Amino acid sequence: MSYLEFAAVAFDALKTNRLRSALTMLGVIIGVAAVILLVSLGEGTKNYVEEQFAGLGANILIVTPGKVETKGGPPLIGAAKHKLTLDDSNVLEKKGYLFGGVAPVVFGAAEVRYGSRSRNVTVLGVTKEFSDVRNIHVEVGNFVTDSDVEAKRRVCMLGRTVKRELFGNANALGQVVKISGARFRVMGIMERKGVSLGFDIDDIVFIPVRTAMDIFDTDALLEILISVRNKNDIDSGKELARSLLFKNHNRHEDFTITNQAAMLSSLFTILDTLTYVLGGIAAISLLVGGIGIMNIMLVTVKERTNEIGIRKAVGAKDRDILLQFLLESTALSAAGGIGGVLAGTLGAGLIRIAVPKLPVAIPPWSIVLAFTFSVFVGIFFGVYPARKAAALHPIEALRYE
Repeated sequence: MSYLEFAAVAFDALKTNRLRSALTMLGVIIGVAAVILLVSLGEGTKNYVEEQFAGLGANILIVTPGKVETKGGPPLIGAAKHKLTLDDSNVLEKKGYLFGGVAPVVFGAAEVRYGSRSRNVTVLGVTKEFSDVRNIHVEVGNFVTDSDVEAKRRVCMLGRTVKRELFGNANALGQVVKISGARFRVMGIMERKGVSLGFDIDDIVFIPVRTAMDIFDTDALLEILISVRNKNDIDSGKELARSLLFKNHNRHEDFTITNQAAMLSSLFTILDTLTYVLGGIAAISLLVGGIGIMNIMLVTVKERTNEIGIRKAVGAKDRDILLQFLLESTALSAAGGIGGVLAGTLGAGLIRIAVPKLPVAIPPWSIVLAFTFSVFVGIFFGVYPARKAAALHPIEALRYE
């Protein structure tokens, strides 16, 4: 018999017991669909995190006060013994030939009041470079200018949430609000950015950095953000920033420079691990499906013992019988794999429609991997029943009732 004839006989055998074949394939279908769905959720989450970071600027180096060796993130706020100043920012800006922008940031929390309405919000003291470095722009009005910073003008830019809560639908431009009791004129309304990595960027008020230092009575910066012009110069830019600050701090490395891409890489490592673990757990159900295939194939060998005896009596070799049953188990798992791919793809589509906020992205490799593994399961668990069928003696097989 040719391989095509073997395959035709295998599919005929499956069609003869359609319900039993369908129930046997169910385990494989569920396993393949679960692998695709869980991997697609993990991949979707990874894409979501990448988009969130990209929305906060590209090629970013973050300089924070204090020296912390922990990898994958900046030091905790308040953990530093030394401080960064505007002088550090100026040095980086003047001598950092690889940098596209240097943005010092002062952080504080304050009550912002307009009339009888007030709101406690995050207030950031920034320079004009912050807008381009962090990719956060004004939609209406103007952002901080150099003259605002130098003159310590009391002007502010409101995030969309702050504007809505204080002014509703009224025009806020040119109005005066009180920040920590001081009068500030609203010069701009920021574009809507939404929540990024759990932080509502629309619920922030921006003021000039020197003004913020006066308001919060500090000369220390929370951080200095550096935008490196070329992605390939990230490492060189980091070393340049380190050497400039090292000299400016009297040869003391009392600061930490974090590469935003390194933070993203650390997060990706965690997400990849979670995705693989979830995919592995789902793959266990494929093994259970494989055990079901082996069970059914053992029953089939029993039921078709006479047929095996007849085929051997007319000249079929052990190899032919083994190949026949192996093809049947493989056909079961392959059909289940195709069904699982369809179910998984459909399920991911339904999740995307039903819960748009839940990130779902099906990587092609997950489909190939899940289907290939399902076929392998069919071959692996079909070997024992096939060998048992091939080992039957023709006379004993013919006598079997």
